[in-house]
Amino acid sequence: MKEFVISEAKAETAILVALITKEQDEEKTKEYLDELEFLADTAGAVTVKRFTQKVAGPNTATYVGKGKLEEIKQYIKNEEDAEREVGMVIFDDELSAKQIRNIEGELNVKILDRTSLILDIFAMRAQTASAKTQVELAQYQYMLPRLQRLWTHLERQGGGSGSGGGKGSVGLRGPGETQLELDRRIILQRVSLLKQRLAEIDKQKVTQRKNRGQMIRVALVGYTNVGKSTIMNLLAKSEVFAENKLFATLDTTVRKVVIDNLAFLLSDTVGFIRKLPTHLVDSFKSTLDEVREADLLLHVVDISHSDFEEQISVVENTIKDLGCADKPSMIVFNKVDAYTWIEKEPDDLTQPTKENITLEDLKKTWMAKLNDSCIFISAKEKTNIEELKTELYKRVCELHVQKYPYNNFLYLSEYPLNNT
Repeated sequence: MKEFVISEAKAETAILVALITKEQDEEKTKEYLDELEFLADTAGAVTVKRFTQKVAGPNTATYVGKGKLEEIKQYIKNEEDAEREVGMVIFDDELSAKQIRNIEGELNVKILDRTSLILDIFAMRAQTASAKTQVELAQYQYMLPRLQRLWTHLERQGGGSGSGGGKGSVGLRGPGETQLELDRRIILQRVSLLKQRLAEIDKQKVTQRKNRGQMIRVALVGYTNVGKSTIMNLLAKSEVFAENKLFATLDTTVRKVVIDNLAFLLSDTVGFIRKLPTHLVDSFKSTLDEVREADLLLHVVDISHSDFEEQISVVENTIKDLGCADKPSMIVFNKVDAYTWIEKEPDDLTQPTKENITLEDLKKTWMAKLNDSCIFISAKEKTNIEELKTELYKRVCELHVQKYPYNNFLYLSEYPLNNT
């Protein structure tokens, strides 16, 4: 597993590689590379160079074309000549075993893809036994189809039969294949064991959820690094770890929140991201069960991000994949303090772009689009937090009355919303 993990304390240097295709234009590729650089930074690597190539699709053998691969190879050599060693090359898409093997053969440096980088960050962030088990399972599932490249030094060099008919076959038959099958069997056994452990963890969590009493469950969902943990800390008056890094929260945290006379449970879940591998979502089933079992989803969005609309789409698609698309939800636009826009010149008659839209105009657009089922806040500056609490009280109160019609609140309230 060390093959896929950045474990050195010293920051390594990294080159990023991505493709520009019909489905992914130059602007989109730049945004993806910005995110990939943030991922690399979170993992502890420093990006020194980016390479992109315009192609119809990835090369099945080397992801990029031969010429671009030679260009990357020459850059690495030039850096080494200048005594600036390049530690790794990170590709923005998931690579096959064949691609990794061929690229490594040409570049002779560590090769990572987006998936292995995310797995490394997950391994670094995992704190509880549950999260560590889920990460380990995801790592093995990633590794399994790529095992062959780890044993290329033991591959058969001759293709002869058992009777010695092939060139160079004597004494070279099967060691790599034998070791490969042995490793595959060990990993499959380990995967089976980890799945059993996760099944036991699932049972424990189901029991825990049953013991939470008659309280509405609210789950914070959203793209990674949108401020979910900061909002959790404000509402629950807790100290959940929050940091300006991707996947700062990996373990699901559940806290009791009391607004006026109404108590409910608030859970902070792992952030979503573009190109998140399916097996990673599967591994984190027990963590994401908090989303499935929630009565209300609080979808947090970083409105200051240039591509927040696509991030909304990524989260909504993931929620749909989890079978939670029909759940009551509410969008919380966070980081209004960081929102910026460019005012157009009076004589500029061109169509305004999204960079020219003011925050006030954006608010009106989204409030109309979502039938007022959204709110704009800054968790960092504590802007509109009271309004958020008011809206939350109203939504949770409605759900509580529907779900527990004979269950009283904590005590009588003078809160105006309780009389509506």
